[in-house]
Amino acid sequence: MRDRTPIQSLAALVGTVFLLVGVLGFIPGITTHYGDLSFAGHDSGAKLLGIFQTSILLNLVHLAFGIGILMAKTFEGARTYLIGGGVVYLVVWLIGVIGGLDWLPVNTADNWLHIALGVGMIALGFVAGSRRTAHGVAPA
Repeated sequence: MRDRTPIQSLAALVGTVFLLVGVLGFIPGITTHYGDLSFAGHDSGAKLLGIFQTSILLNLVHLAFGIGILMAKTFEGARTYLIGGGVVYLVVWLIGVIGGLDWLPVNTADNWLHIALGVGMIALGFVAGSRRTAHGVAPA
C-alpha cells in the first residue's frame, strides 16, 4: 500500500493501537487485578496497566475498534473512522462523566483518556483529511 494518504496511515495506526489495547486487556500482569475482571460493569476491579478500569466487554470493544485497519484501505473510510470514532469517544467520555451506563467501567483516568481520544481522533480526521493527498502531494 504505497499509495496511502497520510490519513489512511493514521487510521491504520490508530486501529492497530486499539487492537493491541484489546489484546493487552486480556493479559494478566499487564492488566492488574486480573482475577477481578468481570464481563461488564463498574464492579470490574481489573485495570489495564494498573490505571484504566477495564472489563471483558470493554476489551472486546477495543478489539472491534481495530476495524480502523480495514477502514484505512480508502481515504473516505479512514476519515470516517477517525471522525466517527472520535465522536463515539466523546459520547463515551460524556457518559463516563455523568455516570450514565452501568455496563461501562470507567474511572477518572478513563474519562481523561476518552476525551483525549475523542478530540485527537476528530482532529486527525479533519486535519489529515482536509486535503486528499498521496505521498504528501496534493492533487492538481
